[in-house]
Amino acid sequence: MTVSRRHVLAGAAALPLVAGLPGQARAAQGAQAAQDGYLVGVGIADVTGPAAENGMMGYSMPQQKTAGIHLRTRARAFIVADGTTRIVFVTADLGAIFQSVHQGVLRKLAAAFGDLYTERNLLLNATHTHAACGGDSHYAAYDLSILGFQEQTYNAVVDGIFEAISAAHRDLKPGTLTLGRTTLENASVNRSRPAFELNPAADKAHFPKAIDPAVTVLRFRQGSADVGAISWFATHGTSMNNANQLISGDNKGYAAYEWEHDNRGVRYLDGPAEFVAAFPQTNSGDMSPNLDLKPSTTAEELTRTKTIGDLQFQAAKRAFDAAREPVTGGVDHRMTYVDMSAVVVDGRYTTSGKQQRTCAAAIGVSMLAGSVEDGPGIPILPEGVKNPFIDWLGGADAPIPQALADAQAPKVVAVPFGLMKPYPWAPEVLPLQIIRIGQLHVVGGPAEFTIVAGLRIRRTVAAELGVPLENVLVQGYANAYSQYVTTPEEYDSQQYEGASTLFGRNTLPAYQQEFGKLAAAMKAGAPVPHGPTPRDLRGKLINFQTGVVFDSAPMFKNFGDVLTDAAATYQRGETVTVEFVTGHPKNKLRPTFFEVQRYENGQWARHADDGDWDTKYRWTRTGVADSKATITWDVPPNAPAGKYRVVHFGDWKNGWNGAISSFSGASRAFIVS
Repeated sequence: MTVSRRHVLAGAAALPLVAGLPGQARAAQGAQAAQDGYLVGVGIADVTGPAAENGMMGYSMPQQKTAGIHLRTRARAFIVADGTTRIVFVTADLGAIFQSVHQGVLRKLAAAFGDLYTERNLLLNATHTHAACGGDSHYAAYDLSILGFQEQTYNAVVDGIFEAISAAHRDLKPGTLTLGRTTLENASVNRSRPAFELNPAADKAHFPKAIDPAVTVLRFRQGSADVGAISWFATHGTSMNNANQLISGDNKGYAAYEWEHDNRGVRYLDGPAEFVAAFPQTNSGDMSPNLDLKPSTTAEELTRTKTIGDLQFQAAKRAFDAAREPVTGGVDHRMTYVDMSAVVVDGRYTTSGKQQRTCAAAIGVSMLAGSVEDGPGIPILPEGVKNPFIDWLGGADAPIPQALADAQAPKVVAVPFGLMKPYPWAPEVLPLQIIRIGQLHVVGGPAEFTIVAGLRIRRTVAAELGVPLENVLVQGYANAYSQYVTTPEEYDSQQYEGASTLFGRNTLPAYQQEFGKLAAAMKAGAPVPHGPTPRDLRGKLINFQTGVVFDSAPMFKNFGDVLTDAAATYQRGETVTVEFVTGHPKNKLRPTFFEVQRYENGQWARHADDGDWDTKYRWTRTGVADSKATITWDVPPNAPAGKYRVVHFGDWKNGWNGAISSFSGASRAFIVS
């Protein structure tokens, strides 16, 4: 990406690293430096991935493959430095941050920045949209419905996150941070109420409506200019249903889009945005945006996405505008790896008061049904359907030892992920992290925590640190992915979330114990052990998704030719539709596949593209190798009157020599009045 319009010299961004200082002295020095202000930087980059014939991550529906773009997906990065220590916080419009992505980003950062940004001070997290490309995990469980590892998706995600961080690094300037808080009670509902009701009264009393309404906003300023915001709120990225095939950031993607465009009229392709708005999750495991507890229909999914997204934006903006609490104190971090399948849990964290253990990962039979409130799933091997990727893995019907069945009880084990060969289907060595930004502490966990599970972790960490509960947030979907974490009581009901809690009934107590250790070390200024090193599974998985063999154009047509042209005139509120002869989107991961251009000052200038809410790009195969691009623009009520056109950009693959060539095509000019 190009250098931000808020120019900064690279040398100014290279803060000195303090090596060898004892923890307490280093923390004190950081706190003193922070009294003089922080260095803050923001950055944004594209992580969209293949716009056609790539399985989506979230619903595990084999037939849900990308077929276009409604809203491009982004990675949004924030860096805070106090003079001695820095942290990087990245939220990406993805279904999950997989350990493979975490490892890939760290490799790129090490090559570019040495030991400036490492696993210790980098926190990656996902918004958990179910409408983004999948296949970027090195663990088989998360590639099953996608027919294997998709390297193109993986590269798009890793490269995009790295570019967002690099942009934030270039953008570092002296700045200030403030905290704002509010509540939002009509953008989520508890989709697992029977499980929630099994929790003790003291836990349920904290959430009288069985939802977590808390909105916490961190406001970023450079001098007198607002440059970014992080707004934490718990609700699932499932406003778009499991039949949708257009890439989308779902409700949180819309919230970010609305704020960024509302703030500065951002045009992403002009370089880094002047204002970056991230909407990360917290403990959203049982929080659904489908307030009627039914998945949206195709006719209503866009309205629901916009409505829930706008509610989050409006709440975040209220907290942002009212943010009066200055962030003060140092920046700090603690991170360790834990084998979550083999944790001995002290009795003070268990429901029995006795020492317990976690166990090898397994999913329960009710997990296969999916969450009926957000989108029912299907069995891994539906009757009569073959999955070549599962066949290559050796099948899903591995024997279930009695010891594992007993350890996972009352879960009825469907697939023992942790015992699959030659490698487990899900990671067991997982990253646990706490970052501190002044008085705010963010607990990064590699899972989807229910609201009460998150509450217990927050209480544990707050008690160890001696800080108010409101200053501790659970950041779910962080640095890796291992499905759900429920309370032991919720686990007993074996709803979808409990059946998806991999390491048994004591998974949450294990997290409480291990996060408590990190918090104690942070308070003491003491180091923590690295823990076991996660597997590097590069090159271990295969891809059964068909690639692009070649592209062809219909007889007497060329690539870029218009098949259906625009009308001569449109009124605001009408829809412009143009169809083009095109090639396969996998031929090249373009930053945009089209522009709606307006004629201004004697030349055509971009007005909108496939990163805008009012546009859609659909790809359709019309023959063995023929395909068309359908581009629509819902002319908004505030569109300037004038002359417009639609321009399509694409690439086609030659079947004779495999060469890929670019092309473009334009519609007729039309008038909007």
